Order: sequence, then C-alpha cells, then structure tokens
Amino acid sequence: MPHNLFNTLQSFSSAPGKTSQFYSLPQLEKEGVGQVSRLPVSIRIVLESVLRNFDGTKITEDDVRAVSNWKPNAERTEEVPFIVARVLLQDITGVPLLVDLAAMRSAVVRLNKNPGVIEPLVPVDLVIDHSVQVDFSATSDAFRKNMEMEFKRNNSRSAGHRHLSSGQPGVLGEVRVGEERNLLSRQSSRH
Repeated sequence: MPHNLFNTLQSFSSAPGKTSQFYSLPQLEKEGVGQVSRLPVSIRIVLESVLRNFDGTKITEDDVRAVSNWKPNAERTEEVPFIVARVLLQDITGVPLLVDLAAMRSAVVRLNKNPGVIEPLVPVDLVIDHSVQVDFSATSDAFRKNMEMEFKRNNSRSAGHRHLSSGQPGVLGEVRVGEERNLLSRQSSRH
C-alpha cells in the first residue's frame, strides 16, 4: 500500500484515462526534510529507493531524513537500508550464485525442511551472453541455418543454466541478449 510520507506521493497522467504515481524527491526539499537538490545523483538514487520502500519498520522516517541530509565528509555510523528492485547477473557471476542456491536448498532438504525457504528476496535475472558466429550467408535461409547452429553450439550450456535456475522460483533463468540475434540477422542478410 502506498504511503505519503512528507506529501511525496505524486500523481501523473501516464496514458489517456490512466493515472500513475511516483515519489517526488523535490517534495522532500519543499517539506524542509533536506537539501535534496544538492545531493549527488548516486545518493538521490539511494534516497528514492529508501523513500519508495518506507514502511515505518525496516525503513523509518529517520532513514529518509538521514539520506536526505547526506554529507560527503560526515562520519558514517548508520547503515543505509537500500533495497534493490531486482538483481541482474551476467553468466560468469550468475552461475556460481545458482550453484550456491542449489547447494543451500539441498542442505535444507537433508534437514527435512522446506527448500522453498531458500530463494532470492528480489527478482534475479540471469543474462547469458555469448558470441555469435556466421556460418551461412548469401542465401535466403541463412538466418534460419545460423540460428540452428547457434542453438546447437550453446545447447548444453543453456540446458545447464535452465536446470540450475529451474529450482529457484525467484530466478527468471536464461535471458538471451536480443542484440546478438539482430546482429546475426543483419550479417546474414548482407551477404
């Protein structure tokens, strides 16, 4: 349920007949909470997350005030309750994470507990990025043949990633980089 701490909940027309809401950082300054306009962009990003996720328990009014009044040389004594919306992993860092999650789930099963307790708290996207080769060109079916070769070359790797992510409800699994397919299509059609 949205909150309206410091009157920051604002509305705007996002489409004909549709209204959306957002949390306004300039409103914090208008309400005298802090000089938000003077904060570095990176701190404003953290502040927006803190404000959006304010719940009065995990993130308090004092947390919002503290980040709003951030000073570059101030002593750091409190933790900033930064909450991410999702985690995006590249395959080199993502595969070890999936293996760790699978190992933790196995350990929980051995303890006769519910393995569902081991899952990411935020959505996780795993991007599988790989190079694309052009094997066929100058024919009308070059794109199809190149795509078939791509999937043959990467089938075992993709199957492993799908297997690892299948037991992880919070992990979306494989997300192919669309630009590779576009590049392959352009290369095939040029020749």
